[in-house]
Amino acid sequence: MFLTKIAAPRAIPARPGLSLALQGGGSFGAFTWGVLDRLLEEPGLPSGLDMISGASSGAVNAVLLADGLAAGGPEAAREKLGRFWHHVGASGVGPTLTRAAATLRSSGYVSPFAVNPFGINPLRRLLDQEIDFARLRQSCPVRLLISATRVRDGRPRLFREHELTCDAVLASACLPTIHPPVEIEGETYWDGGFSANPPLRQLVIDTESAHILLVRLLPDGHAVPHFSYEIAQRASEIAFNAPLLKEQEAVQDMRRACGEAGRAVSPLCRKLERLRFSTIAAEAEVPDLADRSAADTSIPFLLRLRDAGRRAAEAWLATQ
Repeated sequence: MFLTKIAAPRAIPARPGLSLALQGGGSFGAFTWGVLDRLLEEPGLPSGLDMISGASSGAVNAVLLADGLAAGGPEAAREKLGRFWHHVGASGVGPTLTRAAATLRSSGYVSPFAVNPFGINPLRRLLDQEIDFARLRQSCPVRLLISATRVRDGRPRLFREHELTCDAVLASACLPTIHPPVEIEGETYWDGGFSANPPLRQLVIDTESAHILLVRLLPDGHAVPHFSYEIAQRASEIAFNAPLLKEQEAVQDMRRACGEAGRAVSPLCRKLERLRFSTIAAEAEVPDLADRSAADTSIPFLLRLRDAGRRAAEAWLATQ
């Protein structure tokens, strides 16, 4: 068990409701685990959560948190998150993904359908162990927006809590170089990180809270890569960061349009006027993150990310 023993949490003044936007990023999602682990200790905060949006590993963390709250409150959610990431570190999922990716990179003629013809995904077993999807669909304690990318046209599909299945989460975390697409209701889907990483614009439209916290995993800056593996890694980071930049620009455009109207003429404009945004960025706490692989699921690396996430959340809470 990875749970950290700490002193009793301090009492804090009541704060407005909070919504979370959780970016995907493979094993870097252990940083979000740490952020959530610390937030769940804060008195009153879990019950004040309104919505959580997520893609890929952000989606996995979102449903783990929601199901834990449904099962037994904040402590159950902390235990569920810790147990899941422990299993990720102990199961060899990361080395399996790394070997598969290396095989695919070695030849442009090799596809995941050939390397993994039966679509075996170890994440399915871990999710089935930890998540009661029927319970979430019936009585989810927070609203959810889980993104996947429709292969046919590249558009995002946002799964809400009443639509959640294991396949929906697997679709959100489906890397096409490793796994065949996930089929849901006759449509095939790839990783949500390609189209909404995480869903932000829709979260802004739907949330009833006055504050959105974005947990960003992927490095925003990087030295110019020279070697092929560095180029591939940076290209992937750019591809998975681009949807977030577009979503942020869309929110800014919405705010600008409201401002140009001269006054808050609609409920959405009034919401945008009062809405606060905060960001916790993994690279600020993990300086060498740009040099690390999101397929590294070694337990020491996951614990390092978790601890960094806890520190970042502690620092953010101190400013509220």
